[in-house]
Amino acid sequence: MARLITFEGLDGCGKSTQLNRLAQRWRARGLPLLTTREPGGTPLGERLRELVLRDAENPPTPEAELALMCASRAQHVAEVIRPALDRGDWVLCDRFHDATEAYQGGGRGFDREVIRALHRWLCQDLQPDVTLIFDLAPEVSVARARRRRGAEGRFEAEEMAFFERVAATYRNIAAREPDRCRLIDATGTIGAVAARVAAALEPAALEPHALA
Repeated sequence: MARLITFEGLDGCGKSTQLNRLAQRWRARGLPLLTTREPGGTPLGERLRELVLRDAENPPTPEAELALMCASRAQHVAEVIRPALDRGDWVLCDRFHDATEAYQGGGRGFDREVIRALHRWLCQDLQPDVTLIFDLAPEVSVARARRRRGAEGRFEAEEMAFFERVAATYRNIAAREPDRCRLIDATGTIGAVAARVAAALEPAALEPHALA
């Protein structure tokens, strides 16, 4: 039975909106449910999130950025995600290890196998049962993200080629692991995308009463 479901994609693709929409519906049906995010999810992780995403004046080096992302995840898994799974809760996580492979691997150019090896070591290779990858043209996603937060964020200020590499890596992950990943067309209305999320989760061995 699936318990850990992760939501992935570029900023502005709608993944957080769909996570919250799904969480509301599942909670209304009485499921024990935790929602969380990365980087973040713990007091330490939230402090690291500010360092990685917001501090444009004193940015970490690419190597330090990768290390901070992995440190946040290791704390998150140990402090929040594994205890929730051990309680029998469902966990909906806004980004997980695929984001590091996509952004620091595809975007920054770090060896993607090294990134996967770090996850195996630091997080005991905890894998989502289902990963929803929201696929939207980078120019649309980036425009949405910049309208929402402005261009002051470190990642929003990257060139379009960076986001194109990230999006291509996400598609590669979806093709590489079709049993785990569901590539979701993120175009159209919120309701239309939500219907695609529901359809993608139907064959995922979820409890019948938990289907979106």
